[in-house]
Amino acid sequence: MSAQKMALKTLVISIAVAMATSVLADTKQLPRIDVIGQGDDAVTKQPGAVSIVTEENIQRAQPRSTEDVLRRVPGVHVKGEEETAVVVNVGIRGLPASDYKTLVLEDGVPIQPGIFVGNSRYYNPRIQRVERVEVHKGATHRYGPNTIGGVINYITKTPEDGFAISGKVGSWNTREGTLEIGGSNYSGDSFFGLIYTKADSDGFQSKGYAMEDLMIKSGTAIGDDQLISVKFSQYSNDAKISYRGLFPNAYKARATFNPAPDDYFLTERTAFDINHEWDISNDMKLQTLVYWSEMNRDYWRFRLGNQDGFGQQATTTNSAGQRIWNYNDTVQGNNRSFERKGFDTRLSFNHDSLGIKNQAELGLTLMNEEMKDVTVQATRATPRNSGAPSRNRVDSADSLAIYGQNRFEVTDRLAITAGLRMETYEQRRNDLRNAGPADKFSNTEFMPGLGATYQLIPEVQLYGSVYRAFSPPLVGSVIGSGDTPTEAEKSVNIELGARGSANSFTYEVTAFQMDFSNQVDPGISGIKAPNEGSALVQGIEAALGYDFRNGFTIDTNVTWVPTAKYREDRGSGGAEKGNRFENSPEITANLAFGYGNDTVQSALLINYTGEFFSNAANDKELTVTETGNWGGKVAAHTTADLTANFNVNKQLNVFGAVKNLTDERYIAGLRQGIYAGPSRSFELGARYKF
Repeated sequence: MSAQKMALKTLVISIAVAMATSVLADTKQLPRIDVIGQGDDAVTKQPGAVSIVTEENIQRAQPRSTEDVLRRVPGVHVKGEEETAVVVNVGIRGLPASDYKTLVLEDGVPIQPGIFVGNSRYYNPRIQRVERVEVHKGATHRYGPNTIGGVINYITKTPEDGFAISGKVGSWNTREGTLEIGGSNYSGDSFFGLIYTKADSDGFQSKGYAMEDLMIKSGTAIGDDQLISVKFSQYSNDAKISYRGLFPNAYKARATFNPAPDDYFLTERTAFDINHEWDISNDMKLQTLVYWSEMNRDYWRFRLGNQDGFGQQATTTNSAGQRIWNYNDTVQGNNRSFERKGFDTRLSFNHDSLGIKNQAELGLTLMNEEMKDVTVQATRATPRNSGAPSRNRVDSADSLAIYGQNRFEVTDRLAITAGLRMETYEQRRNDLRNAGPADKFSNTEFMPGLGATYQLIPEVQLYGSVYRAFSPPLVGSVIGSGDTPTEAEKSVNIELGARGSANSFTYEVTAFQMDFSNQVDPGISGIKAPNEGSALVQGIEAALGYDFRNGFTIDTNVTWVPTAKYREDRGSGGAEKGNRFENSPEITANLAFGYGNDTVQSALLINYTGEFFSNAANDKELTVTETGNWGGKVAAHTTADLTANFNVNKQLNVFGAVKNLTDERYIAGLRQGIYAGPSRSFELGARYKF
């Protein structure tokens, strides 16, 4: 750890402890920005589909990663790369799972490494510190950009007073330990909390990792009407993962070796947030958030035999006759570092204009992000040593967003929400290997929207919305790609649904459409030119829950996306008019049988993922070639997890899980080879609260 980071860490801990010695003993509710919010009417106020994964849901699933949580949300498809989701791929409502068009937040703070500069997949929070997840798939002007698929907001834990330790062991020599410490002062107006996790594993297919994650929270009341909190987090992970996958004959033989045993994906992230909340009056609140994060992602990959002109083949065979990649002695470091600074302030207030009740919100967001992109080469004898860079550039962006929305309570049953968001930004690329000014691209987008909720009867609420959404093109799409500057990715999103409850039933069903005037598929950091044009997505998602009132519950959901197609031939990638998006299954479904009482909680969780194409060309035959090209249709698969928790007493909880209960052999995705889904595995752990 650098001296600067150690100094920052020491400063934050000192501030947090000082604040704790001076919220909220009953609720421990530190100020933060929620996407959906809490309270009995938080969901019913939303003119669109929303999902909330509760703390109870998370405990029941005993997830290894955020992927395990998200894949059980209606409308979400996860294309797995490895079991702990160091790199995560999420598609919502038919959008390609390899192409994030969804804003990801933690406690209201953007956490994707780059939104304007690229590489949004390379970080997601560790599940050990997540208490709750909000997924908003409908119209929202309060957040942006990158909200075509919606918004995912991870709400982090606030430790209870005292301290607790937990540990877990499992298959592949997995070991994990977590420490939680919490405390508040006698008056209950100040709080301090810490969560630290350390884990390591040999990993499925020997894709091992060594991970550490630290989060520190502290908050205090200022007088009777203000709260302030700080959060510091630091994460590191050394993972033996790569873009390389298995060849078909090795996959069919149920091979468990790592296709790239010497590649490393090294991640380190530090973040600091300050939240302030001021209750100006009973009808007016001002929330202000300042945030900063820095992330390093060094990716060391050995090159193939034919990449340096050595006359060697890119593949060979092992002793079992299975086709494998043939690496030479040159290792390339694709190393990127990211920094983001942001300011977010929003004023919410109630008023009685037009003789009716209104809830309004006005907001302003400023953000700056930068990515340093360096490519260097080393050798097998001196790995991870930096030579002269073959690429050395800085991509950066500044953005300003202003939004306003108002919810009109027209009657006791009918509410209409109208809003407008304006986002203006400038992107820059500075090639440090070539003298000259930085290339620039700037753009301004306006996103209007209109939504409504109507309480038809006590058991049925209708809702709907129409709004414009956009995702900014990455710097590599608009600068240096050899193409003319692309427009932003834009769509008009429509949804119509119903939700409610009756006796022991809860339900929600939503029909949705995304009509793209410009869908970008995508230009990634200048690796390839953007592949853009119009596209259409249409589908239905539904969720149903039933409580048998005797400890047994059942929850199920299904998403059907019959249309996710390109509307004309594209210039590259084999995409033709009528072809389906890659990594976009037509059907996904989940089923959860649960049982719980004060002592025992258990669940059988079943996930179904329908077949999908792995490329825009919609190739039907599964192929992997020496040049790294891959394609074909990925077969449908079903997996099941069995989990159990046992409360020995008020202090001790014992838990265990069997993941992939039936040991299903399936393809999770393709990327320079086959990514096999994790085989059956076992976990056992315990938590003790002092």
